[in-house]
Amino acid sequence: MSVNELYTKFTRVWIPDPEDVWRAAEISRDYKEGEPVLHLKLEDETPLEYPIGPKSNPLPFLRNPDILVGENDLTALSYLHEPAVLHNLRVRFLESNHIYTYCGIVLVAINPYEQLQIYGEEVINAYSGQNMGDMDPHIFAVAEEAYKQMARDERNQSIIVSGESGAGKTVSAKYAMRFFATVGGSANDTNVEEKVLASSPIMEAIGNAKTTRNDNSSRFGKYIQIGFSRHYHIIGANMRTYLLEKSRVVFQAEDERNYHIFYQLCASASLPEFKDLSLTTAEDFTYTSLGENIFIEGVNDAEDFEKTREAFTLLGIKESSQINIFRVIASILHLGNIEICPERDGESCHVSRDDLHLKHFCRLLGVELQQMEHWLCHRKLATASETYVKTMSSKQAANARDALAKHIYARMFDWIVEHINMSLQTSSKQHSFIGVLDIYGFETFELNSFEQFCINYANEKLQQQFNSHVFKLEQEEYMKEQIPWTLIDFYDNQPCIDLIEARLGILDLLDEECKVPKGTDQNWAQKLYKQHGSSAHFQKPRMSNTSFIIIHFADKVEYQCEGFLEKNRDTVYEEQINILKASQFQLVADLFHDKDDPPPSKSSRVNVRAAKSVPKVPNKDHRKTVGHQFRSSLHLLMETLNATTPHYVRCIKPNDYKEAFSFDSRRAVQQLRACGVLETIRISAAGYPSRWTYPDFFNRYRVLMKKSDMMSSDKKLVCKNLLETLIKEPDMFQFGKTKIFFRAGQVAYLEKLRTDKFRAACIKIQTTVRGWLQRVRYRKIRKSAITLQRYGRGYLARSVLTTCRCCRPGTAEYLRLTRAALICQKQYRMVRDRRAYLRVRQAVVTIQAYTRGMFTRRIYWEFLLHHKAMIIQRSVRGWLQRRKFRRARNAAIIIQCAFRRLRAKRQLKQLKIEARSAEHLKKLNTGMENKIVQLQRKMDDQSKEYKAQNEQLQMVNASLGSEVTKLQKQLEVIRGQQGDGGQLTSLQDELERLREELQEAQAERKRMEEEHSTEKLSLQQRVEELERENSLLKSEKEEMNQRILQQSKSSEADGGGASQREESLQSELDAERQRYQNLLKEFSRLEQRYDNLKEELSLSKFQPGHRRNPSNQSSLESDSNYPSVSTSEVGDTEDSIQLVEEMGVEKAAMDISLFMKLQKRVRELEQERKRLQISVDKMEELAKRRGSEAKSPTSEQDTADLAYNSLKRQELESENKKLKNDLNELRKTVAERASQNSSSNELQDGYNLLLSQLKAANEELDARKEEVLILRTQILSTAQLQEKNQHIESNNVPEVNDSKEPVDKDEALKAYHGLTESKKLLEAQLQTQSRQHKDELEALHTQIELLKDDIEKKQEILNYTMSLSPEAQVEYSVQQEITRLTNDNLDLKELVEKLEKNERKLKKQLRIYMKKVQELEASQAAAVTGRSRPELSRQVTVQRKEKDFEGMLEYYKEDEALLIKTLITDVKPSTVSATVPCLPAYILFMCIRHADYINDDQKVESLLTSTINAIKKVLKKNNDDFEMTSFWLANTSRLLHCLKQYSGDEVFMTQNTAKQNEHCLKNFDLAEYRQVLSDLSIQIYQQLIKVAEGIIQPMIVSAMLESESIPSLAGVKPMGYRNRSSSMDTDAGGPTSYTLEALIRQLGQFHGTMRDHGLDPEIVGQVVRQLFHCINAVTLNNLLLRKDVCSWSTGMQLRYNTSQMEEWLRGNNLYQSKAAATLEPIIQAAQLLQVKKKTSQDAEAICSLCTALTMQQIVKILNLYTPLNEFEERVTVSFIRNIQNRLQERNDPPQLLVDTKHTFPVLFPYTPSALSLETLHIPASLGLDFLIRV
Repeated sequence: MSVNELYTKFTRVWIPDPEDVWRAAEISRDYKEGEPVLHLKLEDETPLEYPIGPKSNPLPFLRNPDILVGENDLTALSYLHEPAVLHNLRVRFLESNHIYTYCGIVLVAINPYEQLQIYGEEVINAYSGQNMGDMDPHIFAVAEEAYKQMARDERNQSIIVSGESGAGKTVSAKYAMRFFATVGGSANDTNVEEKVLASSPIMEAIGNAKTTRNDNSSRFGKYIQIGFSRHYHIIGANMRTYLLEKSRVVFQAEDERNYHIFYQLCASASLPEFKDLSLTTAEDFTYTSLGENIFIEGVNDAEDFEKTREAFTLLGIKESSQINIFRVIASILHLGNIEICPERDGESCHVSRDDLHLKHFCRLLGVELQQMEHWLCHRKLATASETYVKTMSSKQAANARDALAKHIYARMFDWIVEHINMSLQTSSKQHSFIGVLDIYGFETFELNSFEQFCINYANEKLQQQFNSHVFKLEQEEYMKEQIPWTLIDFYDNQPCIDLIEARLGILDLLDEECKVPKGTDQNWAQKLYKQHGSSAHFQKPRMSNTSFIIIHFADKVEYQCEGFLEKNRDTVYEEQINILKASQFQLVADLFHDKDDPPPSKSSRVNVRAAKSVPKVPNKDHRKTVGHQFRSSLHLLMETLNATTPHYVRCIKPNDYKEAFSFDSRRAVQQLRACGVLETIRISAAGYPSRWTYPDFFNRYRVLMKKSDMMSSDKKLVCKNLLETLIKEPDMFQFGKTKIFFRAGQVAYLEKLRTDKFRAACIKIQTTVRGWLQRVRYRKIRKSAITLQRYGRGYLARSVLTTCRCCRPGTAEYLRLTRAALICQKQYRMVRDRRAYLRVRQAVVTIQAYTRGMFTRRIYWEFLLHHKAMIIQRSVRGWLQRRKFRRARNAAIIIQCAFRRLRAKRQLKQLKIEARSAEHLKKLNTGMENKIVQLQRKMDDQSKEYKAQNEQLQMVNASLGSEVTKLQKQLEVIRGQQGDGGQLTSLQDELERLREELQEAQAERKRMEEEHSTEKLSLQQRVEELERENSLLKSEKEEMNQRILQQSKSSEADGGGASQREESLQSELDAERQRYQNLLKEFSRLEQRYDNLKEELSLSKFQPGHRRNPSNQSSLESDSNYPSVSTSEVGDTEDSIQLVEEMGVEKAAMDISLFMKLQKRVRELEQERKRLQISVDKMEELAKRRGSEAKSPTSEQDTADLAYNSLKRQELESENKKLKNDLNELRKTVAERASQNSSSNELQDGYNLLLSQLKAANEELDARKEEVLILRTQILSTAQLQEKNQHIESNNVPEVNDSKEPVDKDEALKAYHGLTESKKLLEAQLQTQSRQHKDELEALHTQIELLKDDIEKKQEILNYTMSLSPEAQVEYSVQQEITRLTNDNLDLKELVEKLEKNERKLKKQLRIYMKKVQELEASQAAAVTGRSRPELSRQVTVQRKEKDFEGMLEYYKEDEALLIKTLITDVKPSTVSATVPCLPAYILFMCIRHADYINDDQKVESLLTSTINAIKKVLKKNNDDFEMTSFWLANTSRLLHCLKQYSGDEVFMTQNTAKQNEHCLKNFDLAEYRQVLSDLSIQIYQQLIKVAEGIIQPMIVSAMLESESIPSLAGVKPMGYRNRSSSMDTDAGGPTSYTLEALIRQLGQFHGTMRDHGLDPEIVGQVVRQLFHCINAVTLNNLLLRKDVCSWSTGMQLRYNTSQMEEWLRGNNLYQSKAAATLEPIIQAAQLLQVKKKTSQDAEAICSLCTALTMQQIVKILNLYTPLNEFEERVTVSFIRNIQNRLQERNDPPQLLVDTKHTFPVLFPYTPSALSLETLHIPASLGLDFLIRV
């Protein structure tokens, strides 16, 4: 565009201004090219004539449209120049309070000098995983971009943070490291990320100080490399440091401080461990009081020192090493206070031996006092032949002392950095790293010395790297989009760098001068003038011979040469260093010992070392200067940065007064020029700075297109045609593959055309609307005029009528007659004309009908002819084609025949030739003999088979014939027997039987009628009684209503308080439940962590060879962490656990009685354990004594003992079962009889009587059993003896016959054995009695000890009571009595509860055994009757079994693993989808029921433990499968409900049927496992929420904020650098776009899955509520962090989207789940974007509307609100301040974003199942055939 088109009237421009740098103005007259003056009008309406010159004063810069002001990216501005950049930063900083702005690849950060709530963990989570341009500018966005590129490109990254002192470099670097520590936390428990963050307080303490510009200024540069593993977890870090400002140790300017560590140590000097340091306040030391201000406002040095010590400890530095560090630092302070006294001659000096600080210095460092005193005032001069000791003047000694102090501090600084690196290093292999460079920015002061020279030299190198990187990125972008590009000219500062570091450069000359023995700063300056006087970047000042000027990239800087040589040499005397080397403290000696350079590492990890190596003191000639060291370390840094992908953060200091949100334009422009931001702008402006994607350009500028172009599907072609039409110069834009590139100013021109188009459309709309309004107004006026005329004429007519009553022309009568005649004429004429019209119309209709019929028939005949012609044509054409086909086919056949005949002739000829040959005949005859033989054999076999079949057939025919004859004979016999009489008799019998049945039916009917009548009478009487009762109840109800009304009136005042208390209690309950579930979540996380570590350990252990297979893995992981079921305890523990289950953890925790019960139970169990241990020890001793007794293996006594023991064991086992049955039957009988009695005393007496009888019967039974055992033993031994005698008699018959021994020998032997057995019995009884006596004695001893303790306690209480006053004695005695009564009451309650529970259990057992008795009796009766009627016995047994044993599944112990594998491990939700929901839970519970039924506690424990472990393994394996997680959440909760429903507790049995109550558990109380299953359900619920949130989280932002639910509503603005190629995952094809329908469809899928799995509706509602909270949190957080979506159209889209979500809730009956309430903040945010934002009434409406949003959120949205068109208005700053003032009274939380990780406390309501267990069907597809239905 030409100048005449750009500089027209009303165009806004920027003109230079001495105060504000740039000032806005508006052109008041069109400018013609060549005119010397441009007529302007300032903002205050002041006219101005701006002179225009071709060279000296060019045309002013043009301003950007208002819609582009405040953009996130400076490159999105259409006009890119310095005033536009400065104005955009000012508007964002002051009006919107945005401190971050993008400038291409650079993040500009302005220090707000105020704490902002934008760095919390929720902000880190919001930026994690996002592209760089998708969110508002932030340091976290840059850190996320570096982290993402490191993971995607596998290339190391660097973040370069630079800026002036006080601009916020250290804070920005700290937040970047915090982001990496949060996002890339360490995978193991080494907490490397915490150590990385802990290094910051240490480095700030020893390297930061207060300056006039900054209270926490970094006085050194550092480069921190954060190492990452292959999985991108932090595994270590390293730090390099650059150019520590050592001069600050000994000198500080006014209002500045030394390093923080000195003041922190002085502030903590009063601590006991620091008494040995002999420190006082910082004002007492020279090195800390030179700045005359030792305090910093708002900083507590003592607290900071505690943080520093904690950081040292976290990094692994021992307490002793810390004390040594503090000793060295304290010694520096004492060294500065050493007083050097000059001598009279002025050439020498001395230090007093009584100097207290010298003593402290030597004591703290462990050096000799005399030597240090001597060498502080003397120095050694070495020549070629001799060595001299020379005295120093007081000034020289003071300088040497200060140099020593600086050297000690520098060495200590390097030592600390080295040990921090050692702590942060790791043995793991580093895969990649991200470096964070926190380095000083370009500096220029009134007096610039060696430090500023080095700093500016480093910035020159960094600026060169920055320029080349920006140029390379621009070049890559152009090449990627395949557009032609030309070489962009950018500033190259290589000549300035060569001036400093090249051969014979400034640094070389400085090092050369330092080597000269008498070199001075003046001589060095003269060499510079001579060597570089002709350089373009070097100048000599006019008025000075000891300074020089270097023209840097940012500005000219004048450096004073004084002190350059001394600072470059960094001189410290060798004698003082040698004294320190001889220190008795190892740390001090190590600081000053020389170290060889370490060997180069061969690992791939980058070795990080301190930037400044230790100087080699003994050889001064080869010692490296400070400049040489800095240059080497800078080259190493540049090599590292060039090998990485850099990211830039430029920190800007807005003012020099540290005022919050105050912007000084001049200071800002200086820093923008120095930090390279304007150079980035210039490079961008030289090319194509504005870039649009084709869809965005189409959506933004479609108003400039034609309607036909908008309908085209090729948007790229449409955009090309439009631009070629609008912009005539082809060089102003370029078309890339995905983007359109514009020159500077073209987007502003397109915006102007778009605005003009909208303005013309608005004018057209206004014209139309105004015309319509005028027409409406005209019609109203006309109608009013006609009405007035009518009434006026009527009035005139009436007035004429009153004046003349005659009927002459002109009178009213005449007018009436005339009017009547006219009416009659009108009616007559109308009728006449109407009749004529109807006749004509009828004729016309008739003519039309005939005509149309004729034409229709013609058309029909024509169509018919055409149809016939088509049929003929079709037939002819078909015939022609068929004929043609036949001809072609015949020709083909003829050709084929000829060809085949020719080929056959050839083959025949060949065959004839072959047939004549003998070989052919041989081939034909080979194998023929074998074939003939085979065929012969086959024929023989078939003939044999045929004969056999014939014989079989004949036999069958014969048998059938005989059978037929037999049947015929039988038929004849039957026919002969039957006759007519038999049939008649049968019919008569049937008739008689029917009559009898009829009579019986009539009698039954009469009986039923009688019963009905009597029942009816009784029902009528009952109805009357109920009516009377109803009337009484109604009267009572009315009385109660009146009382309630009276009470409600009296308690209206207390209602609010009660509701508030209820709400507070509910909130406390939710908070406690939330804390408990958080603990569960932490437990599950630690458990998962433990499993992972165990797997890693096993893998690392077995990695060389064996790998774990599933079989041994299952054996390793089969252990359970859950408690076992206690089947024998019936006491306080079970009651307490049940009470906890029923009351909840929160209430139970507040019940002090429960704690006392548990404590008492613990004491009892401990005593029981001790007693059992003692008894076990006694039994072991007894067994040892028995084992030591000698036994004869061949004696008959041993044989008898063995027989006795075996018989006793068998008998005991059989009798034990019988006794159990008898005992339970008796107990059941007692319970049933007791239930019939009304008196509780009689019940107790009968119960005690039966128990005593039972005890006596048991004793009698034991005695009889012992006697039976003795007799059986005697019989067995007799039988053995007889066998033995028979064996002897068979061997020695003669001897036996000749024997003369008496016959009574056998009887005597039997009597002996009997006496032996009775002796054993008596011994056993004596042992039992002795044990009982011992137990009683021990119990008595225990009781005596308890009584002694009680007496001692009472004695103490008595002594304490006697020492009190009388009033206190009374109060204390009352308290003691209350305590005693409370304890007694608790004991009684405990006893009552115990007895009640025992009673309930005994009743249950009695009922069970009573049923068994009944079954036994029924079976006996059935057996008796079964002898006579055996056909009924089986039927009775089957019916009883089905009735009593149903709803249980039996399995063998060895099948448990198969059951778990089939039902849990291998089951898929789809396999049981067609069955009953939660089928696995029902099957498992039925198995548990059977184990409970058979009283097998081990089986119950094993099954439940295996079930829980298997569910955990399945969920761990499928930790990202929503369907599997939902499936097992439903089954786990259902199993929990089953355990509650069938537990037998009355609380859970209220909704059970009678059949379900019969299925309750009989023997075990599984309250502990209910708690374990409840915890497991909570863990599964949390995993379900995590999986669901992980699935929908990528969809939320795109669906809720970005997709166009309402088409053509959203507008598009220039996005600048947003979505650049380096920020996008190009391999994945860019970010995936989701719509609202996709999100709702996903939610519907979640809901359908949970509903199909049978999950409780309450839990489904809680899941949906949690997901809706996630949707609200993510959407609102993105809205608060994205300027591009805060617009009116986004508010409309968002409101529509939320309404669709609410509609989905209503459609699925989920609106009552409180899920809709979680969307309230985002709904209010959408309304806030849509409401008016102008007046105070609007502010009041916003405050009353946005109750769910905090004040920070409301203000943030108003600050981010961006108009998409120039017709919209921005929110003014005054309106936002008004909102803030109105909302000051709110107590809103300080955080800005919503916590996306917040979880509502889940509550699993008890929902019993109506399903009967006996009706459950198990499908065969599950493969559970081994389960037996009992």
